[in-house]
Amino acid sequence: MSTVNPRRWWALVVLAAAQFMVIMDTSIIGVALPEMQKDLGFTQSELSWIFNAYVIVFGGLLLLGGRLSDLVGARKIFVTGWAVMIAGSVVAAAAQTAWVEIVGRAVQGVGGALIAPSAMTLLMMLFMHDPKELGKAMALYGAAAPAGGTAGVFLGGVFTEWMSWQWVFIIYIPIGLATLAATKLLPDVRSRRGSVDILGAVAVTAGLALAVFAVVRAPEVGWGSTGTVLQLVGAAALLVLFFLVQKGVREPLMPLSVWRVPRLGSANLAMTLLGAAWIPMWYFLNLYLQQVLGYGAFASGAALLPMTVLLMIFMTAITARLMGRYGAKPLIAGGLLVLAAGLVWLAAVPPTGTFLVDVLPASLVAALGMSLAYIPAMIAAMSGAPQEQAGLASGIVNTTYNVGSALGLAALTALAMSQGADRLGDLPALTEGFSAAFIGAAVIAAVGGVVTLLVMKSDKALAAGAPAESAPAGDKVSA
Repeated sequence: MSTVNPRRWWALVVLAAAQFMVIMDTSIIGVALPEMQKDLGFTQSELSWIFNAYVIVFGGLLLLGGRLSDLVGARKIFVTGWAVMIAGSVVAAAAQTAWVEIVGRAVQGVGGALIAPSAMTLLMMLFMHDPKELGKAMALYGAAAPAGGTAGVFLGGVFTEWMSWQWVFIIYIPIGLATLAATKLLPDVRSRRGSVDILGAVAVTAGLALAVFAVVRAPEVGWGSTGTVLQLVGAAALLVLFFLVQKGVREPLMPLSVWRVPRLGSANLAMTLLGAAWIPMWYFLNLYLQQVLGYGAFASGAALLPMTVLLMIFMTAITARLMGRYGAKPLIAGGLLVLAAGLVWLAAVPPTGTFLVDVLPASLVAALGMSLAYIPAMIAAMSGAPQEQAGLASGIVNTTYNVGSALGLAALTALAMSQGADRLGDLPALTEGFSAAFIGAAVIAAVGGVVTLLVMKSDKALAAGAPAESAPAGDKVSA
């Protein structure tokens, strides 16, 4: 039996804060986008690359981060990740051109890819001794992710309105230094022998990046153009190469045997579609508030604050209890379907809409769906993995969420631009484009809910975050 760490709850604060900041990095730039567009020269269609540069590298390298965490030691990789994150923040804050900004965001993504899986591995080590404590810890840690995503929108508004957009990156420097100082609370883990699959890491990251690049560029050059077709074929070839490499090397980045873990495949599919629906929702909702309703940066961020409050309340106080009664499957499926309903409601926003009537109710419904689905999907994906593959399982589930976010945003950006979202100043056209994106996200979420109902196996043993093998299927574990 493992020794219980007496400082585990203080360590959880550090890990949850890190998760909050890593995910906030995907959203804090949201309300700053119009100002960054003016200063750095991005076009309307290119604007999503400020987001995608981070998410592509983050999602593409998470498997490598998880593998390094298992080999080198989670605490060492956690520290390294924060050092890289700080460096990327300096570059992004100092950028004077679009390409330098994209480079800075990519470096931040490298840091995030090291932080996220190592933090999850440390959490599992700290709380695996008690399924009940693990459930509570997972609830707090899980709530930090979507709360960080939504809170980033609000804080980005504060910085952009009263300071400058550079502060959405500068803020990471003191926070990163404070986090590094607090890592003494985290357990130290000895490294173990093993090799790193560099070819696999390069193939999967390059494949994902090329796929997103092709989707983003397709509306400008044409879906049937030679460039788009070659890019998509190249992306598919790189991803096929990745899986071939995983089958052939002695110590693969992602051993294919990990997919035998119960519910890993279905939970990761749900996370992919959840990211593909949720991230585009706040991205286009923020643009609607600023470019159609005329909100300033602070007002736009404040308008999305109620979603953060709802997410925190449900994830920390309600979702875990619901899992104790119903298990993961109905919450994941139901959450995705509720999210789809909120997105359909948002799609009805008019050019002359108001926040209280057209935005607030629909955004709260969407946030409710997210709060129901996210933690159960995370626990379902992680619960069956053996301890020596905790970093890998964490890397996979974070990868699928972020890959879904990047591909979903790229595809829905292409859809929105084709429907008029590229016509700045033309409020009806902008609204029509944003509404098309909301409908597309609703379809993605609805498909996720239906597929989860059809393919995921039920198991109430996941209710408190217990490992699947610790209780028979169907047993109820109190939250």
